[in-house]
Formats: sequence, structure tokens, C-alpha cells
Amino acid sequence: MEITELQKDLAATFRWAARLNMHEAVANHFSACVPGSSDFYVNKAGIHFSRIKASDLILITKENINEFRNKPEIVDSTALNIHGTIHEKAPHAKCIFHVHSKYATILSTLKDPTLKPIDQNTMTFYNKIAVYNDFGGLGFQEESIKMANALGNKQHMILANHGIITTGETVAEGFNSLYYFEKASETYITALSTNKDLNIVSHEIAEKTSEEAANYPVDTAKQFLSEIRCILDKEEPDYVN
Repeated sequence: MEITELQKDLAATFRWAARLNMHEAVANHFSACVPGSSDFYVNKAGIHFSRIKASDLILITKENINEFRNKPEIVDSTALNIHGTIHEKAPHAKCIFHVHSKYATILSTLKDPTLKPIDQNTMTFYNKIAVYNDFGGLGFQEESIKMANALGNKQHMILANHGIITTGETVAEGFNSLYYFEKASETYITALSTNKDLNIVSHEIAEKTSEEAANYPVDTAKQFLSEIRCILDKEEPDYVN
């Protein structure tokens, strides 16, 4: 079967996430729906992010999902549940990125995991983040349904005591949000660590900045992914195989 650009884009984000130290052993998952379909690609179980190739992405369909539920050695059970359920219940989440990255996970452990608007990156996510604050164990079916319901119509979600999920209409959009959410979380957690009062901007300014970022005249997410692929084409060209 011919490898698609969607698979190549998604494979590139795994490689880059590994470079950013946003991977965790062979855990965590990214997924992307085939355009015009609820079928989605997700990473094969047991492969380190730094080695994932386009051909390591498994296509999950309504016809084969139950078959793969009995083959956790091929597709991790939590991947099928979390990603499959959110793709089904939140159709705006065409691409889903789930990690336990350092700063986003620290944020998820706070009693109040709200990302306060203290700089441009944190303001970008203002009013765009849901909080799933009912951790009940690993992401099997019951837990995944609760996650999907908590996301609602928001683009992203902090999983309290767990990590982060970002979503997007495209691979570029979803991964760009993941990158900047981790940067925003790093800034916020570092600011908290100073034990000084935070300079939190007003609701009006935070909302204005968030909207300006969303309507920026250049598709910087697409540019970012394009640059990632250019670098990988030279340094790790096997990602497209």
C-alpha cells in the first residue's frame, strides 16, 4: 500500500517529539484521521518515537478496531481507547497528540492546573483548554469515554494527574499546539517556582491575544512541520519509509 503524506507528516512529529524529549519509553500515542473519514492512523505498539517510520502507523477502521483490541502487541489498548473514543465523540479532533511531557505533566499534578495567562504562549491557549479532573486509572474504555466527554468542544485538554492532549484539524496544527503547550507550561511552572506574584493579564487582553494568535495571517504551524520534515529529510530520511 502506498505511503501517504499524512503518514509521513505524522511520522515526522514522532521523530521531533523524541528530539524534544517529549517521549516516554515506548508509551504515548499520536493519531490522525484520514481526510473525510473517521478512520485514523496511530503508532504501532512498542516502538520508540525516535525510530517510528510512516509504515509503522496502523490504520484503524470501524471494521478492524475490534480485531486490534485483541492484539495489544500491535496497537496498545490505551491508544485504541483514548484516540478511538475521542475521534468518535469529538469530530473536531482530527489529529490527537497525547504525551506525558515534563512540564505539562507537572501542571496536571497541581490542585489548580489552570494555565494562567502570563505570556504570549500561555495566552495562546486561553479558553481553549478543558480539564479532565477525574483520573480513574489507565486509559481503558470507561476512562476514555470520560476523557472524550470532558474535552467537549475544546481543542485541548489537561488530564489531571496524567498529562496533556492537544488536537488539531491537521497534523501540523495539532503538533504545533503540543510544542507550544509544553513551552507555555515550562514558563508557567518556572514562574511559579520563583514564589513571586505572577503578572497575570486581564481576561480582555488574554482573549484578544488568543484570538490574534488563532487568526495569524501566516500558517506558522504548517511552516514549522515543513521545516521539521526538511531537517529530517537530511538527517533521518528513513522516517518516510
